[in-house]
This record gives sequence, structure tokens and C-alpha cells, in this order.
Amino acid sequence: MLRKLTLTALAVAAITGITPSAALAQDNQYDTVNITTTKVGDGVYMLQGAGGNIGVSAGEDGVFMIDDQYSPLTPKILAAISAISKKPVKFMINTHWHYDHTGGNENLGKQGVVIVAHDNVYKRMSTDQMMEAFNKEIPASPKAALPVVSFNDEVTFHLNDLHIKARHFSHAHTDGDSVILFQDRNIIHMGDLFFNGMYPFVDRSSGGSLAGVIAAVGKIIELCDENTKIIPGHGPLATTQDLKDYHAMMQKAVSILTPLAQKGLSTEEVIKLNPLKELNDKWGGGFMKPEVFITINYPGIADVS
Repeated sequence: MLRKLTLTALAVAAITGITPSAALAQDNQYDTVNITTTKVGDGVYMLQGAGGNIGVSAGEDGVFMIDDQYSPLTPKILAAISAISKKPVKFMINTHWHYDHTGGNENLGKQGVVIVAHDNVYKRMSTDQMMEAFNKEIPASPKAALPVVSFNDEVTFHLNDLHIKARHFSHAHTDGDSVILFQDRNIIHMGDLFFNGMYPFVDRSSGGSLAGVIAAVGKIIELCDENTKIIPGHGPLATTQDLKDYHAMMQKAVSILTPLAQKGLSTEEVIKLNPLKELNDKWGGGFMKPEVFITINYPGIADVS
């Protein structure tokens, strides 16, 4: 069990862009983190630093943000946004509750930014949570960090001459995932439903499931065409083909692991077999190592098949 927790903590810490000790203690120094800005489309940008990728719509009505990484990075993030637009941040929507996407909420909330998220994000942030991947209890967030608007299935923002739709996908990465559709720009921000170029992390302790991720990604692919630009939760800006490859990889992994689960093999036995070797060159060289992907998802593989 200790090896399982250590493997998972190391991988998830790497994905979020912080050291293992910081992942557990949340006291890492962020002085060396730089925020980079990528223009995705007219008035739409992706910001990267440490933690989840940030989406930004900037226009005459103000700034609309998607996720906000970690609290110490808020000044750097706002400085990067001010280089795009001098308008204030009006709305910030969280794609899910994990702290590498919500860490700046309190800072923004105290500045009067309207924080929006799915109902389950509010529920999880307002109560203590147990992240089994870290074997650590995450305390409830302060009031200023909580969403002041929450929604059930979807909500649409009409600003900057755009119609920006947030749509909920249940029991995927977590039970509160939202995908943000910039319908007028053919741009989609997927949050942690998409780890571009790596195996996915599924937070089963927060109601997530690999089956849910596969189903959600399949539905999103139906909304895409060859020109769609996709902001993943982690990794570089993506194309529709990148997302299709990701979807196919997850389906292939399930097809490999399912017979082993049906034979009753333990997680440890499966890891020793290295069953995903044909996928590892492309997907296993990043942060989510194959053994960690198996450790997290194999216990629930029967739910996928």
C-alpha cells in the first residue's frame, strides 16, 4: 500500500507541476515559475505555469478565466492577463475542484471576481475531502474561494461577442468536471478530461472513473472538426486528432487490462507483466507512468468493460 501511495503521489505531483513534498504539504516556492501565454484564437488564450492550463477570453466586456492554478501564482497570472487586456477579470470558472485548478480562487474572490463551477465542485470545496492518491485530507476551502454561482448540467456566458458554454460531464476525471466550449471560435477547454500526450489521472475518490473519461471524450470528439483547437487540462495545445489518439489509447488500455482482471490477477501481478508496453513509448514517458496508471485504474477496470 505504501508503494502504491508513493507511486501515485509522485506522478500526480509531477502532473500538477510541483514537487512531491509540495503536493502533500502545499508549501512549495513558486518564484521560478513563469507564466507563458499562447494565443489560441481571436481573443482567446491559453496560459501555462504550474498546475492546470488556464483559458482566457479577453474583450470589451472584460476577462473570462478558466481555472487559476495555485494561490502564490495569482500575481503572475494577473500580470500575464494584463498584457493581453487592461479590462478586469469578471468571471472565473473552475473545471473541477482540484487545488492545482482552484488554488487562486480565494485571491480572485476577494477581488470581486465571480467564481462559477458545477454543483459538485461547490460541495467538495465546501467540505473536507480525502484524496486517496495522496492519502491526505484536503480541508474545506475558505468562503472567499467557493463558487458563488453553481450549475447542474450547463451554463452559458454571453460576453466579448461570444457564447461560452460550460457543460458538465459526470463521473469522469471527478464527479464535477466541466468542459468549456467557445462556440464562436471552435475552441474547447477540456480541463482534466484531457491530459495531452500522457496517460490520464482519474480521481476515483472524487467520483471519477476511467469509463466516464472515455465516454466524455467520445462525446466531445463528436463536437469537433478538423479545425477545432483544444486546451487540455495538462500538456500542450491540441488538435482533434490528438484527442482522437488519446481516446483510442484509453480504449486500447482497457482492452488489454480487462482480460487480466477477468483472470483475477492482482494489481501487483499486472504491473509485473508490463501489459501496456505497446502504448508506453507514446503515452508512458510523461508524468503518469504506466505502473501508476495501472495502480489507479486497474481496481475499477471491471466498471469500464
